Amino acid sequence: MPSPANEFANYCAELLAPLGPVRIKRMFGGHGLYVDELFIAILSSERLYLKTDPINRASFEAAGCEPFRYEARGKLNTIAYYSPPDEALESAALMQPWARLALEAALRARATPVLKKRAARPAAAKRSGGAKA
Repeated sequence: MPSPANEFANYCAELLAPLGPVRIKRMFGGHGLYVDELFIAILSSERLYLKTDPINRASFEAAGCEPFRYEARGKLNTIAYYSPPDEALESAALMQPWARLALEAALRARATPVLKKRAARPAAAKRSGGAKA
């Protein structure tokens, strides 16, 4: 028989499934949820948290959503994952706008390192070009 945590993880995967294939991975005493291999959600203490970034965070805050917090080394830490509104947990249709925001944040995060590398290349080329002269 699946544990309650696994049942909740499976339920959350069903809520996110309209976005694409969902993979559940155990991590840090909870679970991580991936859609199309993009990490978009954390499950901790029977609570779902969706990925946010500076572009979408205000939508979560305006809806009264709570950030994911954890304690480490006596310090309370907050990371860029927020709970969706409670009603979003009622159905996949109600979850979709929030899940889509998380997926978009994950896509932006994945694109960011590539942009940083591309931006760094011209500067590196200029430095090496200057050294030859």
